[in-house]
Amino acid sequence: MKEQFLLDPNITYLNFGSFGACPKPVFEAYQQLQLQLEQSPVQFIVESGMELLKASRHSLSLYLGCAPDDLVLMTNPSYAINTIAKSIPLNVGDEVLTTSLEYGAMDRTWDYYCKKSGAKYRQSKINFPIESKAAFLKDFWSGYNENTKVVFISHITSATALILPIKDICLEAKRLGLLTIIDGAHVPGQLPLNIDELNPDVYVGACHKWMMAPKGASFLYVKKSQQHWVDPLLISWGYQSDTPSHSTFLDYHETAGTRDFSAFLAVPYCIDFMNKYDWVEKRSFCQAKTLEWAQIFQSYFRFKSIAPIDEAFIGQMYSIPIETEDVAGLKSLLYERFHIEVPVFTSNSQVFIRFSYQVFNSDQDMQRLFDAMKTLKAEGYFKIEKFE
Repeated sequence: MKEQFLLDPNITYLNFGSFGACPKPVFEAYQQLQLQLEQSPVQFIVESGMELLKASRHSLSLYLGCAPDDLVLMTNPSYAINTIAKSIPLNVGDEVLTTSLEYGAMDRTWDYYCKKSGAKYRQSKINFPIESKAAFLKDFWSGYNENTKVVFISHITSATALILPIKDICLEAKRLGLLTIIDGAHVPGQLPLNIDELNPDVYVGACHKWMMAPKGASFLYVKKSQQHWVDPLLISWGYQSDTPSHSTFLDYHETAGTRDFSAFLAVPYCIDFMNKYDWVEKRSFCQAKTLEWAQIFQSYFRFKSIAPIDEAFIGQMYSIPIETEDVAGLKSLLYERFHIEVPVFTSNSQVFIRFSYQVFNSDQDMQRLFDAMKTLKAEGYFKIEKFE
């Protein structure tokens, strides 16, 4: 599949989790859409582009398993979660329950808006290593109390690359009468997803990661019964519209001033690409390779995995726990000296090297990372985290 992508062949790209890469046919379609925009800006932004946006939303809704009118395309998950966090009706003393594993930008977002409302952002500490799903759920729900009003949690975590038991959490949250907000940035294209079956109140995801859309294509799903309180981040022509549609939710959130929304329109081409190349099978192969190499790394470097190395917790990414005093320097060394694009993260004072395995990756790519880590460990650039 390497020939289907535009990635620099001199770089071993093991960081699809941060930013995906467009396949050539998707990128070509994206450029054609931008060309149409430039050839007839007014008609495209006001007329034809809006029809294409509607078609893109419908195509994405079928892929995600939800109603098209409960879905709006946005530039990134951070924009979507900010939309929710700014709007959510929280009062003094209310609590938003989350984990100690969330994406840093989301922690900052909730901290900011909770402070403005007098609410509390409560992070349940997830203890490593996670022994089982039951152990995770026990850690998570230990933070629940009578003030808890909202659950906010990642479907797949960023730095630690763990699949969390979202279905169990959504079921229990509903039983407790809590609002559920799921950060699924890494999920579409990496895991099977049916939003209606999960039944969250809010689900946010990226199309420009594992779905391989152009950068700046993501979505916000809000259950119809909750859409009334979700304000747009930007007030524009959709408010008190001269030509209102059947959905105030769509009017408010699809109209956001002048912008190039061509990335949104490329989403159906991503879905077509995945269908053409039997992505269910390829995704399963990549997950199996991720598990295989996670076990190879664990066996050699003798670290405790932060969770069981199995399909319940691991998708197409895996995070290796290490100790280093120079996170940025280690990442730079991997890139500049070994030509490997792989992230080195800090999460709650713990450091991880996280690799991603996508369709264009190979055993040779993983061997390069393995050899580079052996060399850098021997040279003293990092040690292995023992969780003692």
